[in-house]
Amino acid sequence: MIKVTVYKTVNHDYAGLDVLGHAGYSEAGSDVSVLVINTLNSIERFTSDKISLVSDEETGMIEFRFIRKPSHDAKLLFKSMVLGLQEIEEDSEYEPYIDIISRKV
Repeated sequence: MIKVTVYKTVNHDYAGLDVLGHAGYSEAGSDVSVLVINTLNSIERFTSDKISLVSDEETGMIEFRFIRKPSHDAKLLFKSMVLGLQEIEEDSEYEPYIDIISRKV
């Protein structure tokens, strides 16, 4: 199972996310992972946002944080990723493989 924790500030800005585990639904790195990794790579390449990223491929762990309030573009990319993750979680076939929670920081 993949556990995703999305962090938001009290002002409803995204602060980051944690991902842990592998879904076991399909080949590792081909489902939720590819969505998350592509989004984080896009934020890093296409925005000037300062970020912190720690990952461990073996455990499926990703810890991503915005160092400052995210830019408009970073926020849009991140919001799109969260939407994609929620759509995956709502799919009855994939639901047992992912759990998404939100936390205030």
